[in-house]
Amino acid sequence: MSIDDAICDFIHYCIFEKGLSDKTRISYQNDLKIYQLFLKERGIVQAKDISSDHIKEFLKVRHQDESVSTIAHNLTVIKNFHLYLFRQKIVKQNVSEFIERPKLKKRLPKALSVEEVNLLLDIPFRCLFDYRNKAMLELMYGTGIRVSELVSLTVNDVDLENCFIRVFGKGSKERIVPIGEYCIYYLNLYLEKRNLFLKKKNCDNLFLNNHGLAMTRQGFYKIIKNLLKEKGLNPDVSPHTLRHSFATHLINYGADLRSIQEMLGHADISTTKIYTEKSDEKVIDDYYKFHPRSHKI
Repeated sequence: MSIDDAICDFIHYCIFEKGLSDKTRISYQNDLKIYQLFLKERGIVQAKDISSDHIKEFLKVRHQDESVSTIAHNLTVIKNFHLYLFRQKIVKQNVSEFIERPKLKKRLPKALSVEEVNLLLDIPFRCLFDYRNKAMLELMYGTGIRVSELVSLTVNDVDLENCFIRVFGKGSKERIVPIGEYCIYYLNLYLEKRNLFLKKKNCDNLFLNNHGLAMTRQGFYKIIKNLLKEKGLNPDVSPHTLRHSFATHLINYGADLRSIQEMLGHADISTTKIYTEKSDEKVIDDYYKFHPRSHKI
């Protein structure tokens, strides 16, 4: 099979079998296009002719111009591609199996302190939009959902009586996330006024913009930025910071890692474990700050 046909088959498999999102699909296609061009320049056009040495050379060439994180992503896509070829018996062996991924330096997610979150979420009701903004921020911090998941919520995804929301995450995977009394209270206040946003339009999305249409990620980002400026908080905070803060604060107060993994929608618990490192860092800081025998004589 030609590499071109193999890539086409692999992308179709990812879309229809793995539920790949459009964003991830485009990323996979771009990475594989670069990989295919590299192989073509070396006269390799059939999938069966690719060797592990070709992959190693490709990574070496990429290393000259790209960051370690980009190369790591390239290799992940390539490994998934070659594993697919092997499992589908298009090739006789998985030539990427023993190629190690480059080691990435772990970057701990930024998180707001509880005090900073309280300041950010302290939104007095001065106009109609304040009810919506307050409900959105309380829900995002109270559940840890992604901003894309927040703006995709419909009215039917919210069950205030049973205290949960239905979220469709990456790959359209559904999960149930509990919501607390703060979220329920401010969602109810917003829902009482939601019809005023509709402006005689028909939209099932939970959160609406001033045109009566679904709130967008860009719209939510602007709301966050305006609030940060108004309250004198770090302007580099993003909507995703609330998700990090949700997880970090739960860890700090003793929540179970598996429970946090389920609520965040992480496929692999290793992704969630990064928050325990953040927690360990705080423990060490608190020890040196507060223990009377922690300082040098």
